[in-house]
Order: sequence, then C-alpha cells, then structure tokens
Amino acid sequence: MTRLRYISLILILGTLTALGPFSIDMYLPGFPAIALDLHTTAARVALSLSSFFVGISAGQLLYGPLLDRFGRKPPLYLGLALYVGASVGCLAVHSIEALIVLRFVQAIGSCAAAVAAVAMVRDLFPVQDSAKVFALLMLVVGVSPMVAPTLGGYVIAAFGWRAVFVALGGLGAVLLLATARWLPTNYVPDTALSLKPRPILTNFWAVLREPQFTTYALTGAVSFSGLFAYVSGSPLVFMDIYHVDSKVYGWIFAFLSIGLIGASQVNSQLLRRYQSEQIVFVALGCQVVTTLVLLGLTSAGVLGLGGTIALLFVFLGCLGFTSPNTSALSLAPFTRNAGSASALMGAIQMGMGALASVGVSLFNAHTALPMVAIMAVTSLLALLLLLASRQRIGAIVAAPAGALEGGLH
Repeated sequence: MTRLRYISLILILGTLTALGPFSIDMYLPGFPAIALDLHTTAARVALSLSSFFVGISAGQLLYGPLLDRFGRKPPLYLGLALYVGASVGCLAVHSIEALIVLRFVQAIGSCAAAVAAVAMVRDLFPVQDSAKVFALLMLVVGVSPMVAPTLGGYVIAAFGWRAVFVALGGLGAVLLLATARWLPTNYVPDTALSLKPRPILTNFWAVLREPQFTTYALTGAVSFSGLFAYVSGSPLVFMDIYHVDSKVYGWIFAFLSIGLIGASQVNSQLLRRYQSEQIVFVALGCQVVTTLVLLGLTSAGVLGLGGTIALLFVFLGCLGFTSPNTSALSLAPFTRNAGSASALMGAIQMGMGALASVGVSLFNAHTALPMVAIMAVTSLLALLLLLASRQRIGAIVAAPAGALEGGLH
C-alpha cells in the first residue's frame, strides 16, 4: 500500500468515524438559541443530545450483522442516506419533541459510518497495526471537537442554529460520494450468516464470551462515558455558570480537544516501547486521580474557569491513551465476525454514554457537580473493572510505575 493510499484511507475512515462526534459538537453552542426558538429549556434541549446517543447505541447493533451479511458498503450507503434525510428534517422542526426524535433518526444513520469504519480497520490493516491505525483515526476524529463547536458558534451567530443542520447534511452527502468513489473493501460477505433474531443474538453472545472483548470493551466504554458527561454538561458549565458566549465556548471546547488528540498521538509512540495493556492501566489510574481532584475542588467551590479547563484538559488527555488501546484490544481476537464485534463494542460504549448524558440532564442543578461527579464515578468504575478482570484474560505484565509515568508525561 502506497503512502498516499494509506493517508487517503485514514482520512476517509477517520471522517466516517467523526461523523457522529461532529454531529454532536457542532450544535452544542446553539443550546441557548434552540431553547429560545423552541420555547423550552437548555436541559430539555440536552435531551436531543441524549436521544442521539441512544440512537447510536441501538443502531450499532442493527448495522453489525448487516455489515457481516451484505458487506461493508451497502449498509453504509443506507445509513448515510438516512443521516442526510434526518438532517434535512431537523431544519423544519417547531418543537423540541420533533428535534429529539429526528436527532435519534440522525444517529441511527450516522452510526453506520462509525461501525463500518471500525470494522474496515480490521479488514484492511494487519492486526498488529490496529492500535496505531485507531490512534490515527482519533487524530482525524479529534479535529471534530476542535473545528465543530467553533464553526458551529460562528454559523449560529451568522445564520441561526438551523444552518448547522444544512452543514451536517452536506457533510453526509460528501461522505456518501467519497465512500462510493474511493473507499475500497476486501471483505467477502458471509452469505451463510442469518439475519433472524436468534442467530444474531447467538453471534453476539459468542463475542461476549470472549474474555478479552468483555474486559476491554466494558473498561473502555465505562471510561469513555465520562467524555459524554463532559460533552453534555459543558454548555451549562461554560455558558451558564461561567457566562462565556457561544463563540468563546467553541474556542474553549476546541482547546480542550487538543488534550485528547495530543495524547492519542503520543500513544502511537508509546506503543513502540509498551504494550497496550500497560498503557491502559496507567492512563486509567491518572484519569481517576484527575477526576477525583476535579470533584473535590468543585464541591468545595474553589475552582474557577481556568482550573476547570486545566483539569478537563488532563482528563481528556487520559482518554486519548485509553480509548485507542481498549478498542484495539477488544477487536484483536476477531476476524470472521469483526463487524458484529465492532457493533457490540460501539453499542456498549454509546449505551454507557447515553446513560451518562441523561444523568447530567436529569441532575442539572445549575452547578458543575453532576458533570464532574459522573466523570469521577465512571473513571473509578472503569479502573475497578480492569483490575477485577485482569486474571480472566491471562497474565498482563505491568511495566514499573515510574517508567510508565515518565513515558506518559
């Protein structure tokens, strides 16, 4: 594979993976405008974000078997077309209930892109390169939180919040064309795979019986759900509590995403010296400490805007180490049913994320506590899950703490 071909594959797969995050991040600065236009509250608007997470979670279970049965591209075409249609529908809504429903449909479409992209990493690249490829995809995905909220803030200020969905629909259409024209596939559809509920559930159960999958898929999902709490709660924290406007919020969100992107790229270098298992363990420990400090200082009321940004930056940096490694470790045991494994991993991750997002919305008390409490609890739970499961997946030799800490910093 030529270098140009390699880069083009990464860009297409990364953009497909980023479609869902971009759909989330770009409209976040519009929460106050949407609430005003639809005569509702910002907390109710946040439910349209929660419905998006639920749609992604449910949709991944749908597309996994379809990707294995019919190949990667046909279900991807279907999902992208559905995404474009739902984006157009969001332009015409006049109630928050309609927006919540259409965001759910939009998510069902977008998750086809994410599931197909992850499965195609397993199809197109050697298993030993998976963690590095996932890190590169995270670099592309990381552009989303840098560009999307900032761009969204300016689009909303100039044209109103509905213009965001014009841009999202256009992005979906461009991806549909790029997939048809430039994205290869070497996967041979498994025509023997039944789409009846019982065989599908049996196939998912076979995936769940793999100890390495359950260990790292659950650890990664619980850890990553803290990100969804942050995304769901950050408009309230920055725009309502710290009183920044939509444009400044976009720049803050973009700056914080540098922690996620930067760490994911440092991770690629660390993989030359350390195993993925080792990096996950140390990064989760750092994540727990960071979120507990954030929770304690927030509870005491002594943390200002600068301190909040600094600790969130470190938290996102920890996720930049854990996420690509837990994804690679989860999918490593699979070849034939990589699509189903990818879908199940994504469904677990998004399901956890939806719960975290809903939790922030339900416990909205005009403070940052619901957001940071969920981040701390999920980080601690993820570390406990990993510690409890290490013996189930065999001996994992941890590097000396001092050496790893030095590498991570």
